Amino acid sequence: MSLRPGVRVCRRISEIGRAAWDACAGNPAHGGNPFVLYDFLDALEQSGSVAAETGWAPQHLAVEDAEGRLAAVAPLYLKSHSQGEYIFDHAWADAYERAGGRYYPKLLSATPFVPATGPRLLVRPDVDAGEARGLLLSGALSLAERYGVSSLHINFPTESEWRWLGAQGMAQREGQQFHWHNRGYARFDDFLAALSSGRRKTIRRERREALAGLEVHHLTGADLTEAHWDAFFGFYMDTGSRKWGRPYLNREFFSLLGERMGERVLLMLARRDGRWIAGALNLIGDEALYGRHWGCVEDVPFLHFELCYYQAIEWAIGRGLARVEAGAQGEHKIARGYLPTPVYSAHHIADPALRAPVERFLRQEIAGVEQEMEWLEEAYSPYRAS
Repeated sequence: MSLRPGVRVCRRISEIGRAAWDACAGNPAHGGNPFVLYDFLDALEQSGSVAAETGWAPQHLAVEDAEGRLAAVAPLYLKSHSQGEYIFDHAWADAYERAGGRYYPKLLSATPFVPATGPRLLVRPDVDAGEARGLLLSGALSLAERYGVSSLHINFPTESEWRWLGAQGMAQREGQQFHWHNRGYARFDDFLAALSSGRRKTIRRERREALAGLEVHHLTGADLTEAHWDAFFGFYMDTGSRKWGRPYLNREFFSLLGERMGERVLLMLARRDGRWIAGALNLIGDEALYGRHWGCVEDVPFLHFELCYYQAIEWAIGRGLARVEAGAQGEHKIARGYLPTPVYSAHHIADPALRAPVERFLRQEIAGVEQEMEWLEEAYSPYRAS
């Protein structure tokens, strides 16, 4: 399938349309990742959570085949800050601006506000992936040059994309998250049986204390109502205000998410005496359950662990999912069965004066990250030695 040489830039994903975008994003090779689907990205834009006014100006890239059909796409944003990314380059920005440079704006390929690995160079299944990736990357680099921006960043790509991007000359960065992996468990108790006796006892105690006097409801699809979203949005705003100062997502986004992607949503809400007191939002992929947001209005010991980690594991086991990705950071997850897992990003810095020190730093950082992941698993893994 031959491709047209040009790359089109779209200021809204709606310029591309659901069918054409998802023909690329829904490629089975992409693993059913919900965060690159049209409905998720469009809900961010339609709600106004993602817009030039919030520092996320869409610049999506589109490649067409010889017949004029969409062959490949890449989500891309012109950023005026580094918030909501979870791959931290603030030190680079500070150093460059102290030296008289201008770090912002920059270009970023990612899913806004989502620290989850997923495909970034989305190619239709019947199209040559290598050729299409090459056109998308060259289009992004050309756009960076045309705009005169400091840099192009591709955050949380798949490992295969990351290695390919490195072969194309982009600087590579490696970080870590903590994921739970399903080792063929049939029940939650099978997972517990794989742990040390001390960890089994601790988890059972935490679950008892967290759930005392509470009801937990798992809501998905048609069971989701605006009343549920109202309750959860209150939790989200409280947590977001304390963690970030200004939460990234607005109330309309959650309504659009439930309306358009309800079957991909798993909302876990805890209730005491008829009142919702806490909630955890997850999205369902073909291979993984992705934990995204949590909040509460009542401080209950261990309830965060229960809703975000244990309930997620139990639900994933029941659906035969391969893993649970519970978001960024959090070494406390190790004791709950979530082990260190690498995550990736790739970076093009236009100015050689900044590029050289960044690349030196990244080479040193990768070695340190890999050593730390190995040490954390050896020292703190809760699993019994096999």
